[in-house]
Amino acid sequence: MKLAVLAALALLTPGVASAQAYRCAIPTEVPAPRVEGPTAREPRRALPIGSYTLAISWGPQYCKGNGDRPSARLQCGAGNRFGFTLHGLWPDGRGREWPQYCRAAPQLSQQVIRRNLCVTPSAQLLQHEYAKHGTCMGVSPSAYFNQASRLFGRLRYPDMQALSRRRSLTVGQFAQAFARANPGLTPAMFRVTTDRAGWLDEVWVCLDTRFGYRACPAHQKGRAMTQRLQIWRGR
Repeated sequence: MKLAVLAALALLTPGVASAQAYRCAIPTEVPAPRVEGPTAREPRRALPIGSYTLAISWGPQYCKGNGDRPSARLQCGAGNRFGFTLHGLWPDGRGREWPQYCRAAPQLSQQVIRRNLCVTPSAQLLQHEYAKHGTCMGVSPSAYFNQASRLFGRLRYPDMQALSRRRSLTVGQFAQAFARANPGLTPAMFRVTTDRAGWLDEVWVCLDTRFGYRACPAHQKGRAMTQRLQIWRGR
C-alpha cells in the first residue's frame, strides 16, 4: 500500500510535538471503521461525569503481542514506530461505575480519522473511543479528539530506554520518573497497568472535571507501587 503524510509534518503541530510518534506514515487509503454501540456485556450507562482518565498505551509492548494482527498494521508495520500512543479520554462516574455508550455514534469521517491516526494509530479504536466515551461528553467527534489530543500533547516522558534497563524497577519508581518529567504532577496522579508477566501496558493519568490533574481514586485499577515493572523496548 502506498504511503503518504510523514509524521515529521504532523509532529509540527503543538498537540503532537511532545507525543512519541517517532515515525508515522498514513496510508493513502484508510478502511472505514465499523459502527459500534452497546452490547449485553457493555451496556449503555448514562451517568453523571465525576472526573476523567487519560489512558496512554506503551506502543512497543502492544506490538510485541499484537503486531501480526491486520488491525495493528499501521502501528506495528509499514516502517512506523511509536512510543506512547493515546488510547483514549474516558469520562469517569462519581463512584465505581462510569458512563458509556450514552448515545448512538456516527461513523467517523475520513478527515477526523486521518487527523488523529498518528496519535491513536487505529481507525477502529478511534471509532470505539468516541462511541463508548466521547458520546457521554456531549461533544462532536472533532471536539472530543481535539480535547484528548491536547491533553496527550502536553505530557512529557521520562527516559524510557534508561528505565527499561533497570533490573529492579518498580511501578512506584516508574511513576516517580513520570511525575518528575511533568512538573506539578505526583506519582499519586498515575495508575500503571501491566500484563500478567509485569510488562508495562498502559499509564492512566487522573483528571478532574476541568481536565486538571488530580490524585487517582483509591478504587481505580492499577498495579501496586511496590510491584516489579519491566519495559519492552522493541526489537
